[in-house]
Amino acid sequence: MIRTIAISAAAIVFAGIGAMYLAGVGGSDPEDRFAQCRASNVAGGTAQIGGPFELVSETGETVTDAEVIDKPTLIYFGYTFCPDVCPMDAARNAAAVDLLEERGYMVKPVFISIDPRRDTPEVMAEFTDYMHPRMLGLTGSEEQVRAASRAYRTYYQAQEPAEGAEDFYLVDHSTMSYLSLPEHGFVEFFRRDTTPEQMADRVACFADAAS
Repeated sequence: MIRTIAISAAAIVFAGIGAMYLAGVGGSDPEDRFAQCRASNVAGGTAQIGGPFELVSETGETVTDAEVIDKPTLIYFGYTFCPDVCPMDAARNAAAVDLLEERGYMVKPVFISIDPRRDTPEVMAEFTDYMHPRMLGLTGSEEQVRAASRAYRTYYQAQEPAEGAEDFYLVDHSTMSYLSLPEHGFVEFFRRDTTPEQMADRVACFADAAS
């Protein structure tokens, strides 16, 4: 019930300030084909983020990063029992995907659970179906999820549950959204205060530059 209310509220609310561990403003490297699109700067370069992973889809199939990132892909690490931040961020990403589709760009929204204990494939399917008809939910074993999180340099840590309520706990986590492209991998991240319109503009720029 709490999760359903949070998801519903997220459909119209996109505000909030999240934790950020990547900072900076866009660079102007003339050898970077995406330089005109960047609004951020990753210490050590974008190659420091992203990489192989193997997870379980909302339909129960094991999938690899190559299978998931088969088109421009917006990736978010969160959990379905999150009371506010995750559903709002996922709704913002879904809104950006719709704006992009109206402009002729097909972008895949992906939600990777950092709470595999509760987020079974069935739970993920319910969440993503509500958020967007093309959103893909991914979960997996603790080891699989941790490996994907390490690849994208994300942080998460489950809080201790209250005594006698082992299934009710929050998970602290980073709140960035990541854009990855086939053949290029990770190219950009988006903060929580990025609007759907701003995200759509930047994703479209990357998609054009990649073609």
